[in-house]
Amino acid sequence: MPSIRSSSRARTDSQRGFVLVIALVLAILYFMLMGLVMIDSSRAQTEAQRYRARVLAATLAENAAELACAQMVTLPGGVATLQDAQGTMTGTYQRFGMGTPNDKFEVNGEAETKGLLRLRATVFLEGHFEGNTIHIDFARHSQ
Repeated sequence: MPSIRSSSRARTDSQRGFVLVIALVLAILYFMLMGLVMIDSSRAQTEAQRYRARVLAATLAENAAELACAQMVTLPGGVATLQDAQGTMTGTYQRFGMGTPNDKFEVNGEAETKGLLRLRATVFLEGHFEGNTIHIDFARHSQ
């Protein structure tokens, strides 16, 4: 069995330097990985905000069209405007040939969201009446 006196201290000094270099490299790689994770999470958050604003704008535009249609059967036209914490919506409704068979109508809904991303969306509906039954012939949604 070798004695303790025969161990070489020179070999441990060179190993300490090697361990220090490995520790520094691992620390640099770790901080680079954390930087990449932060960049990716920031990108994902931006995409989520953009998606939310797009869905919200489309929903508000459809709500504006629905508000404008509230008196569709009895009135020849109307405008509805509403503003809340989510955004602003404006709906217009116009009926052509009231009282005639197959009356035609047009509904426009416009909305703009509030917040960091301000998006606009529109809804356009075109249709006709058969008595008190409503038929939508054409619908267009845009942003």
